[in-house]
Amino acid sequence: MAVRPIVISGDPVLHSPAAPVVEFDDELRTLVQDMFETMDAAPGVGLAGPQVGVGLRLFTFSYLDDDEVETRGVAINPELWITPVPAGEADEDEDVEGCLSFPGERFPLQRAGSAVLRAVDLDQKPFEIRADGWLARIFQHEFDHLDGTLYVDRLEHFYAKIAAKVSRKRGWGVPGVTWLPGVDDLES
Repeated sequence: MAVRPIVISGDPVLHSPAAPVVEFDDELRTLVQDMFETMDAAPGVGLAGPQVGVGLRLFTFSYLDDDEVETRGVAINPELWITPVPAGEADEDEDVEGCLSFPGERFPLQRAGSAVLRAVDLDQKPFEIRADGWLARIFQHEFDHLDGTLYVDRLEHFYAKIAAKVSRKRGWGVPGVTWLPGVDDLES
């Protein structure tokens, strides 16, 4: 297993739809192990294939709820159904979200309160998870990555302007910019 570099906003792999996973082999198992190690080292609660430069439809997730129950796994070739996104503006305290591909920044973003994730695991076994709250948010965020959308692409105008300014100031928005968890400290 290895910690992989995380691609920063601007690289084409993050802004293009990912391809379905068709080969369930040792290479895929190694990728998933590396993604878990990278996600944990960052630290993060989710990581999509495109975020480590691999344009495939898969993501890892790890969430510890208020009752200390962990939901952890990999979703390969996922489908996601969500409830309608509530009308109105995102709450600046409750709806703040971040992204390992836009590290160190947090912005409010309105998301659906519930989601149903259907996918297969490494053994191609189908599964379904019904999620509410933050776990539903994680699934929506990671699923967006598979369609070439970053959370900053969904921000309200005021916050989108701030995100664009941050991106320019840090030299992001171009291909080939990465950071390595455990080496670079971009999330603090």
